[in-house]
Amino acid sequence: MENKKTVSEEKALANLANLCSKGEHCAGELIDKMRRWGLDEAAQERVVAYLEEHHFIDETRYCHAFVEDKVRFDGWGRRKIEQALYMKRVSREAMDEALNSVPDDDYLAVLRPLLQSKWRTIKARTPYERSMKLIKYAMGRGFEMRLIRQCIDEAADFDDDDDES
Repeated sequence: MENKKTVSEEKALANLANLCSKGEHCAGELIDKMRRWGLDEAAQERVVAYLEEHHFIDETRYCHAFVEDKVRFDGWGRRKIEQALYMKRVSREAMDEALNSVPDDDYLAVLRPLLQSKWRTIKARTPYERSMKLIKYAMGRGFEMRLIRQCIDEAADFDDDDDES
C-alpha cells in the first residue's frame, strides 16, 4: 500500500529549491523532509546533488549562518551549537570551520550578561554554592568551562555593582 503523502521527485525539487531560496538549510534537514514525503534514497541523493550543484544549499555557508544566529540571538555557547549541528548531520569540517571562526570575545560578550542577570536570582548560602549554580546554568547553555570560569572569576564585580545601587 502506497503512502498517500508521496511527493514526486520533481515536486520535491521545486518545493525544496523554493524553501532554500528563502533561507539557509542543510542537506540533513532536506533529507528528513524528503523521507517524510516518501521519496526513495536514490531520488533524495539526486535532489540534494542538484541543490548543492546550483548553490541552493552549501554546508559551510549554512554552518556560519547557524553559528552566528545561535550565538547572537539565542545566547548559546559552542558546545550546544556543536551538538545541534551534529544532530543536523553536518560534516565535522564545516562545523569546525564555523565554530572556530567565532572568537572567545563573542562568547564572553553573551555569557557575561547572562551570568550577571542570573547572579541576582540565585539563592545560595555560600559563594561556592553560588558559583556551582552559575556553572551548571552556563554549561546548560553550552558554554565551555574555561570561559565560564573566566566570567565567574570576574563575578566579584557583580557584587560590587549591587553594593553601589
